[in-house]
Amino acid sequence: MRRARLLLAAAVAVAGAWLAAACPPECICLSQTQVLCNTGGLTEIPVKALPETVEQLSLSKNHFPVIRSDAFSGLRSLRKLSLDGNNISVIKPFAFRGLPRLRELSIQHTPLTTVAQFAFAGLQNLTAILLAHNRITRVEGYAFAGTSSVRLLLLTNNPMQKVETSAFSGMTNVERLIFPSGIRNVEVDAFNGLDTVGVIKMAFMDLKSLRAHTFRGLSHVHVLSIQESDLGVIRAGCLEGLTHVGTLNVVNNKIDAVQQLAIRPANRIRALRFLGNHLLETPRPGALIIQGVDTMAVHGNHFPCDCHVHTLLESALANGSAEFRARNFCISPLEMNGKPIAELDLEAIGRCQEQVTRGNLEAPLGAGVATPSSRLTLLIAAAAAAAAAASRFGS
Repeated sequence: MRRARLLLAAAVAVAGAWLAAACPPECICLSQTQVLCNTGGLTEIPVKALPETVEQLSLSKNHFPVIRSDAFSGLRSLRKLSLDGNNISVIKPFAFRGLPRLRELSIQHTPLTTVAQFAFAGLQNLTAILLAHNRITRVEGYAFAGTSSVRLLLLTNNPMQKVETSAFSGMTNVERLIFPSGIRNVEVDAFNGLDTVGVIKMAFMDLKSLRAHTFRGLSHVHVLSIQESDLGVIRAGCLEGLTHVGTLNVVNNKIDAVQQLAIRPANRIRALRFLGNHLLETPRPGALIIQGVDTMAVHGNHFPCDCHVHTLLESALANGSAEFRARNFCISPLEMNGKPIAELDLEAIGRCQEQVTRGNLEAPLGAGVATPSSRLTLLIAAAAAAAAAASRFGS
């Protein structure tokens, strides 16, 4: 028994001596796999002084303005890395290359403004990238190229105002991609090359428009949620090139106008949830195209209840259903604000003049509507009658 205690004490002494010898003086080596280098005043990452067996490394609150390419080369056992609270302003391309077992990477509360091209490229086994509470305004194209199996990419609490073209291209098997609030510009092809995503959440945006080809090249998304935002004008083709979506949520947004919102069979969108939105203009005839959707929920929305309401009730959103009229509301006129569309006296609301004119022009011959030639004859006759009347009154 005594011998066993002596052997244990000797082993502890040897391990302690090894840790003391292998551990940088600014760090605390809790074991051969866990090292803390927090608030140590480091100005360079002490890669060569760290044990190659380290799995959890915290380098918080030091002074690393630049994370260079291959900055952690040699630490192939590293699984969790924290760089929170540093004065990081630049992350060079392939900064984290050579870390095949890295699972969690946290870079938060830093002055980082730009996620540069290829900064987080090639991280094939990473499960979480935490980039919240920085000063990020730009994510350059291909910043995450070749990075797969990410469960969470967190970008909240950054002053990011633009999603650039191909910013997330090359990312695959991402479970959750959460954007910061305040985005003002989503460029064409912003999500091009982003494949197999669980949830993309875009909230509290302030857009002038949702452009054509915004989501082109984005595929296999379980939930795409656009919510609590000012979307401006929804342009024709904004969903063109988007494929294989489980649920498309358009929820609690302000929409100035819908030039066209087209969901076609090629999009393969299984469910549409259009809930709680406020539309300042009623979509014109043909602006809403919904095809190939398995289930659709449209309620809690507010629309202008003017002469265009007839077009709304005939659109693909309403399809003339009583449920639509009961569960959606008027935003105007003032006396109908907040009341269900079902309370409208539709017979008392005439169709807009352009709708009447269009209906007359599109009516088939022999359908009880004057043909173009007969209308011309009537117009000439009316003009002649008016001229005669004027002559009589003039005399």
